[in-house]
Amino acid sequence: MKMGRPHVLAIPYPAQGHVLPLMELAQCMANSGIRVTFVNTEFNHRRIVKALPDNESISELIELASIPDGMELWEDRNDLGKLTEAMLRVMPEKLEALVEEINSGAEEDKIVCVIADYGLSFAFEVAEKFGVKKTAFLPASVALLALALDAPRLVDEGILDCDGTPLKDETIRLSLDMPEIRTVDLAWTRIGDAAAQKICFNSMLKSIESAKHIDRILCNSSRALEPAALKIVSACSPVGPLLASARLGCSAGHFWQEDAACLEWLDEQPSNSTVYAAFGSFTVFDRIQFRELALGLELTNRPFLWVVRNDIIDDSDNAFPDGFLDRVKLRGKIVKWAPQQKVLGHTAIACFISHCGWNSTMEGVGNGVPFLCWPYFADQFLNATYIADCWGVGLAAVKDGSGGVGREEIKRKIERLMGDERYKVRALELQAMAGEDGTSGKNLEEFVEWIKEIKL
Repeated sequence: MKMGRPHVLAIPYPAQGHVLPLMELAQCMANSGIRVTFVNTEFNHRRIVKALPDNESISELIELASIPDGMELWEDRNDLGKLTEAMLRVMPEKLEALVEEINSGAEEDKIVCVIADYGLSFAFEVAEKFGVKKTAFLPASVALLALALDAPRLVDEGILDCDGTPLKDETIRLSLDMPEIRTVDLAWTRIGDAAAQKICFNSMLKSIESAKHIDRILCNSSRALEPAALKIVSACSPVGPLLASARLGCSAGHFWQEDAACLEWLDEQPSNSTVYAAFGSFTVFDRIQFRELALGLELTNRPFLWVVRNDIIDDSDNAFPDGFLDRVKLRGKIVKWAPQQKVLGHTAIACFISHCGWNSTMEGVGNGVPFLCWPYFADQFLNATYIADCWGVGLAAVKDGSGGVGREEIKRKIERLMGDERYKVRALELQAMAGEDGTSGKNLEEFVEWIKEIKL
């Protein structure tokens, strides 16, 4: 048996919502004595290192490494079709070289397991070449994976074409305890243009095939949250919600530096009074929608904390409605990026206006906060249905005839969420169910022991 600390390599898909939960898992493993080489793309590695707080250090058992993603510095990495193609062209060879370099060192430094994002099939092929264990990590809902596994049936029945494009507008529901979803809202149909959707769909099918030959599948979910989906995808082992940053005190993995001053501002707000609005790392607004959101927050007449990334809209500094910043300066706080786990855990927060990315969903559920669901792309429409229809801890922001969410709709839904005690009660019940399930903690402990027992 290998002496010393076991050494694993972790590699996420290069998007914020994928990096953060895998980093949470890495922190949990490091806290249990496992060494982790965490591999980001060079582009994201630079952002993560730059965003690390000055007074915070990552675990000494986690080493940050990087490989190129195949794109030029100036190219748009939000074009997921183009990014996926570039990654498949360049990253397998670079990852293989990195593992070879690590394994050429001392015996105790050798990699015993590759833990890769479920969508990175090439990482498992590299692991196979070196004869090491393979673990897939699913940063999205298990329901999404269940739908992906069902895609070949949908193709066979003529509901989708061979590239995943819907041929019929139908509603799919794999179980009464799972969200229903229209074919036009399936995750791969909500990504970029037709070419990008085709690339992502076929990459997904390849990942599903690759996953048949791996040793373990972990997911950032729990049996309390997704019992039906986990029954369908029985190979999935839930280890979530992963909220290690709040528990272990390190928030590595962010692409932007967190504005910790907003926590001091929240300290000044009354308990259960404040609206938190944040839309993740991909959402972009046009000027009309951005203004409607601003005016909707103003109309609530409540304290609000709003995350406005520099790239959420063109010229974000000048996009606010005339006079808005002056009118709300006594009750509104606007930041470029927030320490979200700590924000959602703050007693002042009453509800969360969210894009419903799975990571944000788990953080909201893990802190007992009701949602106003405003999905933007990919699996966020599925997650929003979980939140509003299956779990009953939120409401949907409904678009008007012009295709946008109006200020009055925002005000109306916030008033319902904050005025009806049942949403908060249900959110706290779901938080307790997810936290007290116990299965996720046992699964994580068992996984750690499995890693420690791997023989070279």
